[in-house]
Amino acid sequence: MDWSSWFRRALLKDPNAPQISASSSKKKRKQKRIEEDLELHGVTQPLIDLIKTFTADTFKDFHCREVNDGSGAAERERITASRNVRKDLSEWQERHAYLVLSSVKEMSQLRYVLCPRHMKEHEFWTTYFLLVKTHVAEYELRSIRLEKIKGLVAKDEVSSKGNHWEVEMFEAKQVLDMQPSTP
Repeated sequence: MDWSSWFRRALLKDPNAPQISASSSKKKRKQKRIEEDLELHGVTQPLIDLIKTFTADTFKDFHCREVNDGSGAAERERITASRNVRKDLSEWQERHAYLVLSSVKEMSQLRYVLCPRHMKEHEFWTTYFLLVKTHVAEYELRSIRLEKIKGLVAKDEVSSKGNHWEVEMFEAKQVLDMQPSTP
């Protein structure tokens, strides 16, 4: 391309025409992936509205009620959590928590106020998931089902690939066994 053709194109370009660039299409694709991830992990507008109603007292009162309910469930939970060395949340819950913290600033502020001054991190998230259980249970269940299906498909692919090799090796071995041996 020479300078004159570049200059001509620059002059003839309509300044009111919408500019479509590769970066804007990448941004749109990235935004779409983020929206799909939010939907997959249950970060929907009703959940965000519920989270915005939470206060520090919501978490403190819920935590105190859990500890003092007399059933010993909180003690059993603490013992179980101590055995699961830093595996307090499932992968889905970890991703959900990350998405909530990054998309709902009120939740980030609430976590900053509560942890570690008033409660430990795992207590905070345990309380959070108990408070939002009715909103996120279906999304978590759907995610678990998808992971199981993906695991079965991957397992089926591996076993089908392995069977072909086993058959081929078995047939090759039979051919070698059938050849007469020379003394």
